[in-house]
Amino acid sequence: MLDIASYPSPNWNERPAGAVIDTVVLHYTGMRSGRDALTRLCDATAEVSAHYLLEEDGRVFRLVDERKRAWHAGVSHWRGRDNLNHTSIGIELVNPGHEFGYRPFPKAQITSLLSLLEGIAQRHHIQQNGFVGHSDIAPSRKQDPGELFPWAQLAEKGFGIWSGRDGTSTSVIVRRGQKNDNVVKFNEQLSMIGYHIDDIQHFDIATEYAVRAFQAHWRPTAVTGLIDIGTARILEDIANQRG
Repeated sequence: MLDIASYPSPNWNERPAGAVIDTVVLHYTGMRSGRDALTRLCDATAEVSAHYLLEEDGRVFRLVDERKRAWHAGVSHWRGRDNLNHTSIGIELVNPGHEFGYRPFPKAQITSLLSLLEGIAQRHHIQQNGFVGHSDIAPSRKQDPGELFPWAQLAEKGFGIWSGRDGTSTSVIVRRGQKNDNVVKFNEQLSMIGYHIDDIQHFDIATEYAVRAFQAHWRPTAVTGLIDIGTARILEDIANQRG
């Protein structure tokens, strides 16, 4: 059984009436140490929190009761809904992030995460496609948990979806600034998955951010913001699974 330490944060409020928890949002802390992150997440003046924090050695801290609304998602959008704080559970994984020395997530940390996700999924009946990254729901602002996060390993356990398509080709099909039928198709597929695309006719900066987030999640070997053949193959597969 997973040992969870209680470390209450004051940074929460009630979920809106009728809100149904159907999403888990995964983050990295992006700070120099787990202690720094824990302090910030429990600092009332910071006005930020999560339901759980997982240390690199596998220790788990409960900061906010799952029934309450933790402040982890910020300005966010996914599958036609804004403010994912209302309907999600936020989990912070200790990792310095891209600013302070991004590194792989240790086995002990992921083992604890899988155990934690099993309980959350059972309690709230989270569907397999209900597990996303912070960068998925806020691609213009965030890049966590990043390309080193083991999404495929989670999907094997039923916490997320994955594609077995060959994504190795980096031959570019479209890039920012273009407007053509391929751009429309790819924007529509990104929207089907859940990304917020205002203008499906153009490959603009919003599309580029969404493509980067998609690649970090489902094709992490080349996070370029360009849609290449490998990305297109996986994008189509994931869109079909989510659509």
